[in-house]
Amino acid sequence: MSYRRPAEVKPSEIEWVHHIPVHWEEKRLRFVADISNSNVDKKAYDDQVSVRLCNYTDVYYNEIITPELDFMEATASQAEIKKFGLRAGDVIITKDSEDPRDIGIPAFVREDMPGVVCGYHLSIIRTSDPITAEYVQFSIMSHLNKARLYVDTPGVTRFGLDQDTIKNILVLLPPLDERRQIVRRLRPETADIDGLIEKKTRFIALLKEKRAAVITHAVTKGIDPSAPMKDSGVDWLGRVPAHWDVLRIAALFREVSRPADPALPVLSVSIHDGVTDGELADEDRDRKVALSEDRTKYQGVAPGDLVYNMMRAWQGAFGAVTVKGLVSPAYVVAAPVTAFRTKFVEHLLHTKSAAEEIRRFSRGIADFRMRLYWDHFRALKVCLPQLEEQDRILSEIDTETARIDGLIALTERSIDLLREKRAALITAAVTGKIDVRAAA
Repeated sequence: MSYRRPAEVKPSEIEWVHHIPVHWEEKRLRFVADISNSNVDKKAYDDQVSVRLCNYTDVYYNEIITPELDFMEATASQAEIKKFGLRAGDVIITKDSEDPRDIGIPAFVREDMPGVVCGYHLSIIRTSDPITAEYVQFSIMSHLNKARLYVDTPGVTRFGLDQDTIKNILVLLPPLDERRQIVRRLRPETADIDGLIEKKTRFIALLKEKRAAVITHAVTKGIDPSAPMKDSGVDWLGRVPAHWDVLRIAALFREVSRPADPALPVLSVSIHDGVTDGELADEDRDRKVALSEDRTKYQGVAPGDLVYNMMRAWQGAFGAVTVKGLVSPAYVVAAPVTAFRTKFVEHLLHTKSAAEEIRRFSRGIADFRMRLYWDHFRALKVCLPQLEEQDRILSEIDTETARIDGLIALTERSIDLLREKRAALITAAVTGKIDVRAAA
């Protein structure tokens, strides 16, 4: 593909496009396709026909909609099936979301799909032919339209596209044969980029597994491979170094309830990152515990404390406190009663085997009702080396996890660059900046 020469372009009426090829047209989507907002919800009605429902997540996570997807069972009227049943050449876009960046995500239906109906929060775009439909899908994915949809989407906590906004999506339209060449070039090239992204994503998953394995081995087996081992007598711990001590949580901590200092930052416990060490942003706060303007309702924490969320303890919501701050009154705060490193205990409680044991100590009839009360948690057994060895192990963990985190960060950046390259390629092709005819 080559870039257009100045003689091959003309000024565009759209200020942010500047120029388009002389033989292309500027059109709004309303003049290229029919648009329908689906009203088929997930509820089942006795007087309707059983169908499979193509939902928001099906479109969001799949650029191509195929019959093999795991669609949910639902019902629809005959009129809805006629209007919203998926046909070859349909383009479906997301039209509602809590995040405006998730609106206007398009997916292409490659073949007729009898019995599959487009669901609520989605719009169907139907053109006169499949090539134009695929071209429209790429046009919607371009920087040009993504930016406009983001700006033109109203909302505060939920955002949505109305019919006029969808109909005003800009399509820079080349002749049909050139549309075909653009689609045939973009589809395999974007698929190649997607393949690279998928490989890198799998690599990140493996790195995260490696990171967890490094921590688990260090806090349950130590870092000295020649150390004699013994049976800990605790099922979830198994064999541990012979010189490590098996202790109950009650021998390490006591539950405390400190008064709140309103001048201190509000912290939270994450199942991934432990305790925050700075003021918690509004969008990151635990939705189950709304931040009150009256900070005296919170409880104080100090460095060395162990904090956990009773309702999410079984998911790993434990953290060692490193700064003075405030936490929700719904959290349990435990202060150390002897000399040891709380961070070591945090790492231990984040292991998979510990999560299973914590679940056993929790009480509740369902996952979302499971709670770990202090009276039960205090009976949990853990295993610790002497303080000096804890420090060596924590230093080794920091070194190894920093190395792995560095690889993860580099890989994530390379994925971001690939996504930027993909979007730039699509944008250049559907705005006429590059000429696919010479390549063809």
